[in-house]
Amino acid sequence: MLENPGRRIFKMAKILVAPLNWGLGHATRDIPIIKELLARKHDVTIATSGRALELLKREFPKCKFIDFPDYPAQYPKSSLFVTNMTLRLPSILKSISREKRIAKDIIKKGRFDLVISDNRFGVYHEDVPSYFISHQLTFKLPKPLKRAEKLMKWFNSYNHLYFDGIIVPDFASDENLSGELSHFEKRKKRVYYAGILSSVTKKNVKEDIDYLFLISGPEPQRTELERIIREQVHMIKGKKIVLLGKPESESKEVLDDGTIVLSHASRKKIAELMNRAKFIIARSGYTTVMEIAELRKKALFIPTPGQTEQEYLSEYYEKKGFFHSVSQYKLDLAKDIEIAKKFSGFGKIRSTKENVKLLYDNIFRKHLDC
Repeated sequence: MLENPGRRIFKMAKILVAPLNWGLGHATRDIPIIKELLARKHDVTIATSGRALELLKREFPKCKFIDFPDYPAQYPKSSLFVTNMTLRLPSILKSISREKRIAKDIIKKGRFDLVISDNRFGVYHEDVPSYFISHQLTFKLPKPLKRAEKLMKWFNSYNHLYFDGIIVPDFASDENLSGELSHFEKRKKRVYYAGILSSVTKKNVKEDIDYLFLISGPEPQRTELERIIREQVHMIKGKKIVLLGKPESESKEVLDDGTIVLSHASRKKIAELMNRAKFIIARSGYTTVMEIAELRKKALFIPTPGQTEQEYLSEYYEKKGFFHSVSQYKLDLAKDIEIAKKFSGFGKIRSTKENVKLLYDNIFRKHLDC
C-alpha cells in the first residue's frame, strides 16, 4: 500500500470509488458496494462527474467527493454509435492518459488504501490495491465490424493488466445474465464473479403501479425515448409512472388521469417504485437488468440505438425466452407490452445483499482488515 511500510492495522481504511459517468448505470451498481464499505466504518471518497456525481451526492451526503471528468462520449441521434466511438477513439485514449496522471496524484495525496474503478481505465495506482469493475470483458459488434472485436478484446486485456483484479457483476455459470459479454477464458484467473450488484432490494409491498417507465441513458437518446413514450403512454390503461432520469432537476407533471411524470427520484424512491410496479419498461442497460433480476419482475426492454451491448442483451434475452425487446423507433407500446407479458423473466438468483458481503470477504478484506 502507498507509503505504508510494514504491517498496519486499519481501524478505518481510506477507499476511492470512481464510477464512469456514461449514463447512471455505473454509479448505481456501485451503491451497494459503497454502502457495504460505509457499514464497515471505512472512509469512502467518490470521484466522478456529471449526473453520476449529482446522484451519488444525494445518496451519500456525508462522503467526500471529487469532481473528476471522464471520457468524451457524445452519443449520436442515429444508430451509428460504434462508428462515432471509433472516430472519437484518439480523444478517448488522450483522456485515459490524462486520467492516469490525475488519478495518480489524487491517490498519492489522499493516501488511499484501496481503489475501486468502475470502467475507468486510468484510475489505479501501482502501489495501492486497485480493482476494475466491468461486466463487459468481450464485445459484440455489428457484422461489418466483427474483425474489430479482437482489437477491442486486446484493448480491454491490456488495460486490465494495470489492476489487481477484475470484478464482474454476474455469475460464472452458464446461466449468467450477460451471456458472452462477461466470459473470456484467457482472463479467468484474474476475474472474480461477484453476482448481481443492484441498488434496489426486494420488499414485501403491494404492487399498485401497473406500469413503470424508466427513461435513462446518455443524451440525446434519453430525450428521444422520452418523446416517444410521451406520445404513446396514453394508449395503455392503468396507473403509470414515467421516471425521466434527470437528477439535476426536480419536477412532477400529471400527464393525464393515469400518468404521472417525475423528473427524478432518489435511489430509495426508485427502489420503492420498482417494487410497487407490476411491469417495467426500460432500457436494456446491464444495471437495469440486474435490478429487474433482483426484483424478479417482468419487463419490456428498449435498447439504446447503436449501443451494441444493449442490443446484444436484448437479442440474448429474447432467444432465451426471458424478455421481449423492441427498437424505440418500432415501438407499438400497447402491442409490445402484451407480447412482453408472455415471457418468463429471470428465475430466483442470489441477492445483492449476499453478493456484496461475499465480495468484501473474498476480495477487499485482505487489503483492509489486516
